[in-house]
Amino acid sequence: MASGQRVAVFGAYGHTGRFVVAELRERGFVPVLSGRDAGRLSALAAETGHEARPATAGDPDSLDRALAGAAAVINTAGPFAATAAPVIEAALRAGIPYVDVAAEIEANADTFEHFAERARAAAISVVPAMAFFGGLGDLLATAAMGDWTGADEVHVAYGLSGWHPTAGTRESGAVSRERRKGRRVRFANGRLEYRDDAPPVLRWPFPDPVGPRDVVGEFTMADVVTIPRHLRVPEVRTYMTVEAAGDVLSPETPLPAAADERGRSGQTFLVDVVVRSGGRERRAVARGRDIYAVSAPLAVEAVERVLTGRVQTAGVASAGEIFDAPGFLRALSPHISVDLPTP
Repeated sequence: MASGQRVAVFGAYGHTGRFVVAELRERGFVPVLSGRDAGRLSALAAETGHEARPATAGDPDSLDRALAGAAAVINTAGPFAATAAPVIEAALRAGIPYVDVAAEIEANADTFEHFAERARAAAISVVPAMAFFGGLGDLLATAAMGDWTGADEVHVAYGLSGWHPTAGTRESGAVSRERRKGRRVRFANGRLEYRDDAPPVLRWPFPDPVGPRDVVGEFTMADVVTIPRHLRVPEVRTYMTVEAAGDVLSPETPLPAAADERGRSGQTFLVDVVVRSGGRERRAVARGRDIYAVSAPLAVEAVERVLTGRVQTAGVASAGEIFDAPGFLRALSPHISVDLPTP
């Protein structure tokens, strides 16, 4: 457990930000609440008793004030195309680690491209996509790879019972679509490819309790950035259950609604990761509830491990690259249950 260390949360009053604040408190950290909406910050400060420090991505001085005295910062404020770089810059000035929950493919690629050398030189950990999309898939793929030095393909299939997107998810998705000019993207032949055709629909054999389900193939998420950053694999394919894909794409789908005392929705998930190499296959599976809520223990576990020196590399790194993947996944119990291949 943390011993009262301060961790700044940028976007603290957002849907995922509130889960992160609660998780930090539970682990003994002291959250420092930050974000651009001073009114919402004040309300959250009154509710939680924690200090509020308003800041905007376009005002470096305000970000410096927000991070002053913090041991780390977690960025939960999208669109990350607008917030990631300014908050990383502030973290580098403060000399503290940075973690975000970005699911935006392009924003994550930008973080690796623009900050790798500076973060490594400063020996500061920068961990993008440390959330359900990007981080969890990468950890599972890394654990499944085990002692393999490479693989032919990685498949990440998302078995969501449904998907009620937050306003932030919709806004970030719109920014991503605009950046790629409405095209869809996949990782094939060792690179990101942009396509104008419709994605395929196929049947995926999810393990119990989901079972075989129709999925949208090449429903590409941040895993296509995080996984190939450190694993030698030319093909990374992601899939989404048809019903969940329809939910997130429909403007009529309502916001997520709390269904328990922790504020989690009733949404359940199963993430099925299959790694194939030369006719051999390995599988890692994670099960849990509420993709937004579960991003909080993922991000906070990352911060705790960085601050206690339990890392495998320095600089900008994805979850599976910087952390011991099997150990990290097992530490997430009871938030996530995992089935990993035997070493």
